[in-house]
Amino acid sequence: MAKSSQDLSSKRHFHWSNKVSNEDEEVPTFNTSKTSEEEKKEKDAKVQASSGPASVAATRKKLQAIAVSRWRSVLTTLGKNRAHLAQGLGPRVIGTLFGYRRGHVHFAFQRDPNSQPAFMIELATPISGLVREMASGLVRIALECDREEEKKAMRLLEEPLWRTYCNGKKSGFATRRECGPREWKVLKAVQPISMGAGVLPGNEDGAESEGEIMYMRAKFERVVGSRDSEAFYMMNPDSHGAPELSIYLLRV
Repeated sequence: MAKSSQDLSSKRHFHWSNKVSNEDEEVPTFNTSKTSEEEKKEKDAKVQASSGPASVAATRKKLQAIAVSRWRSVLTTLGKNRAHLAQGLGPRVIGTLFGYRRGHVHFAFQRDPNSQPAFMIELATPISGLVREMASGLVRIALECDREEEKKAMRLLEEPLWRTYCNGKKSGFATRRECGPREWKVLKAVQPISMGAGVLPGNEDGAESEGEIMYMRAKFERVVGSRDSEAFYMMNPDSHGAPELSIYLLRV
């Protein structure tokens, strides 16, 4: 009995110590695994915390740059539109026909006497021949240009090249011109004149060889038929009879 009691006690003691030993071995292993996972999560959290504000700041800067760029483009477009409207023509315009006596005809249409010409062309017709046509009666000048389907259509007054017809007869080509210093000098000289015709002396910079400058100035009524057709009718001061001069623009 004493021996069996001792063996049982020994077995119980061995079983308990083995159990404790197993627990002692398992617990550190479990705790070590858990600690490594937590450390990994902490590292990831630190990385996100460190990179998060920088990423947010970079994104904000990019969005601000995009917003500023869009606002600048909008303001630029508005500025161009305002400049375009300032140079545009209304239903009443001032038309000036001028040219050197031995030169070609220039037509300039202005919104008011102080504004730059919104439309100015040079005809192949000599001004002396046009003066003879006008002295014989009414003059109708038709300008035609081609419509280019493959390109985006520009404004009619911005077309560069025109076929010219004077009272039904073909008269060569007309070319759109920018108002240079010489042309602007002529327009400034006739600025006080609302309606009339006359002759200006030639310039003293070598251009006197072309002779004197002939001009005719009047108010015109502008009629827009469509984006491809416009007409300018010279307004008579007494408002009676047909206009002495009419100019038609047509894109075909």
